Amino acid sequence: MNTDDCTAASARSSGRPRAATLAAALTLLVVCVGNAAAGAFPFGARTRNVNDLGNQYVPFHAHLRDLLHGQADGDLFVNWQSGLGSSFLPDLGTYLASPFAPLVAVFPRTEIDLAVFVIACLKMAAAAGVMAVVLLRLREGPWWVAGCLGASYGLCGWALADAVYNTMWLDGLIALPLLFLVAEWVLAGRRTVSGVLVVALCWVANFYTAYMATLAAGLLLLARSLTTPLTWRVRFAAALRAGVTAAAGVALAAPVVLTVYLGTRQAHPGRTGSFTPIAGEDLLARLLPATYSFSGPALYVDAVAFLLALSLPFNPAVPRAARAVLSASVVAVILSLQWAPTNLVWNGFATPNGSPYRAAFVVCGLLVIAAWMSVAHGLPSARPLYAALGPAVVVVAVARGSVVWSGWTLPVTVAGIVLAFAGLWGLVRAVRRSPHGRVPRWCLALLICALVGQSVATTAYTERLRVAQKDDYAPWGERQDIQRAAIDRVDGWPRYRTDPGREQTVGNDPLVVGGQGAQYYSSLTSDVLARTLMALGNGYTSRGRSVQSLDNPVTDVVFSVGARLRTAPDPHQNWYPGSGNGVQVLRQPVPPLVTVHPAGAPRGFGKSVFRNQELMLGSRVYTLPRLSLGRKDSPAVPVVGDGRAVPGRSGTWHITGVCPAGTSLHMWAPHYSGIASQVNGDAALPVGRFRADHAPVTKAAAIQPLGDVPGTGRFTVRLDPQQGGTVPAQAIGCLHTDRLRAAAARLTATGAREVKVNGHSLTARLPPGSRGVAVVAVPRIQGWRCATGRAEPRPAGARLGLIAVALDGRSTDLRCTFRPPGLRAGTAVALATLLALCTFAGVRSVRSSRTL
Repeated sequence: MNTDDCTAASARSSGRPRAATLAAALTLLVVCVGNAAAGAFPFGARTRNVNDLGNQYVPFHAHLRDLLHGQADGDLFVNWQSGLGSSFLPDLGTYLASPFAPLVAVFPRTEIDLAVFVIACLKMAAAAGVMAVVLLRLREGPWWVAGCLGASYGLCGWALADAVYNTMWLDGLIALPLLFLVAEWVLAGRRTVSGVLVVALCWVANFYTAYMATLAAGLLLLARSLTTPLTWRVRFAAALRAGVTAAAGVALAAPVVLTVYLGTRQAHPGRTGSFTPIAGEDLLARLLPATYSFSGPALYVDAVAFLLALSLPFNPAVPRAARAVLSASVVAVILSLQWAPTNLVWNGFATPNGSPYRAAFVVCGLLVIAAWMSVAHGLPSARPLYAALGPAVVVVAVARGSVVWSGWTLPVTVAGIVLAFAGLWGLVRAVRRSPHGRVPRWCLALLICALVGQSVATTAYTERLRVAQKDDYAPWGERQDIQRAAIDRVDGWPRYRTDPGREQTVGNDPLVVGGQGAQYYSSLTSDVLARTLMALGNGYTSRGRSVQSLDNPVTDVVFSVGARLRTAPDPHQNWYPGSGNGVQVLRQPVPPLVTVHPAGAPRGFGKSVFRNQELMLGSRVYTLPRLSLGRKDSPAVPVVGDGRAVPGRSGTWHITGVCPAGTSLHMWAPHYSGIASQVNGDAALPVGRFRADHAPVTKAAAIQPLGDVPGTGRFTVRLDPQQGGTVPAQAIGCLHTDRLRAAAARLTATGAREVKVNGHSLTARLPPGSRGVAVVAVPRIQGWRCATGRAEPRPAGARLGLIAVALDGRSTDLRCTFRPPGLRAGTAVALATLLALCTFAGVRSVRSSRTL
């Protein structure tokens, strides 16, 4: 290599770090300033914990932090805190496999919200930096333009509107440019091993978005091979290498990917639906700043990238084939998001539970590459820039009729385009006058102002509108401090469970404040858990994937909940008056986690949750009265059959009935929305707050206590409906607490003398001569294997949804272990692939040394 070549190579390599630094710095600046302008956390009082960010991702990051510090109940295989014991590795692979996730360990427990925000910012900055480097790898050009366009990608609409609160999706934002780089290596026939490792890293970090990024990389590889002077034989070889590289990378990631896949097969069904494309004006509006819609594709890139991408078809400096193929690719991908069959392909052949435009970041990446290609072949002259204004004006004109058009869209769009056009026009003039001169600083300043200004406005607008349109949850505060302190004082795991309570703060309270309860919200919530809890009167949202705590004495005995927190509703939600942060701890003697029941399979669950609870307990403890329902000033009518409807906001209604005096009254009305309270003189009785949905598969209210039945035996329950609903015929169960205590004492006397839980295993010592069935108060999800005595472990049996092991009267030792389904097969595939990859690298190294 001569001196000039060395100098050029040195200049190229030195430009990449500077481009990456500029891109990352601009991205961090915009995210922080935009959130500060919106008054959002951590710069203001407005929470950013909307929907699944508050309900799932922050709690799972909190659990990961506890695992890393040795403070969690469980290990990488089992999460003992949620869902009465759930498989954790699929959740880890879905939400926490990112290389950035372990950074939570350096933050205090009370700053978990800040930790997740910082991780999101770092991911966006990393994506911007990687894209800047990849742009310079695709074709050399001005490093500062690559830096600006890298920031355009890191701050694209998809990142600001969708991925910023779906933290794990941001790994896909990084994966896209990385896989573009792999496509370049494949086309050049270089770095095969590195390409496989990069694919594996992307799929492990977040397989869902990595799948979309892999499809996009394949499209870019096709476009590049068609516009590069290669023979068809070389192109075919590149396609073959790409397939092998992708397959080998996914195979290396198999321990995570296969485990998550099989976990989804066990999950409770989520929402299903058909795809309906949005209107054309709404689609074009999402290309512009300061627009927002949950159900539309966030395609925004700032005016600099937007104008340069639009100039590509008109730029004669770019070869005609490259212009045509790359421009057509961008349009084709946009249209593919609008056509149901191809949209289904982008989403992994399953309509997602949420926006169907989750692959929008692919369009943003391709737009940035199109913009770069228009610059890297030489700055476009004034004519292509003027020509680019034409389609830009058309987009704005059509988008003005969109429902997502806001008062900020037009001024922010026009200001950005004017600044970007002026900066690019100034650069063209400067290059013409002095091709080797310095870039005028004012031109660069205009471009950065256009980029930063539009993206800050879009960030602030999106943050405000997202919180206004979605459910939101408060970050860690006084409420969580009080709950965690109370749990720490009474936690007795594994002798008994401590439940954080039914009045949840988020959908995964046990992961945030501690304890071990039924509450659990994940895309992988097991079907057996959801259906078992539903049969017992559990409340749920998200069509059963978000199960709530069961505040019921019978189920507490069944699941060994010896301590329970009762708090007022979260004041941040403001659902009901009287909300607060106070906490009450209830204690009751409960059997151990492992109890012994008679042999023989009980009948399946029926329609009555009270009889289902008795079936699981093994004792009759409820009286089910005949009920009458009527308005305050009208005769009551018996409630029979499927129950009676109560219209929303229709005044006061009364349920009346007769039960033995002193029994404890519990109400189950899963599809009623409103207040329920027992009328009993001046007695201070609990108030039932029912939040349900008319569609039974969407949301259901939990069974709730309403206090003791009066001495007369006749009770009256007052209903104040909000959205109304249905009162079932067996809405009331009267619990005989003396019978429940006797049943708990019997189960304790015959139950395990000692229970130990260690990571993903459980052992119990049973009384001598135990016969029948040992029932472990843990959902019987796939992966559990149990044995007694010296017998070999076998797949655990099931009894009413819980783990069951037959006893022979001789063995007193019970042991159960859990291994996530797919882990062994996935590990075998990964090891075989790794061996093949090492062999390939070794052979290639020997051949290279012989050649030298």
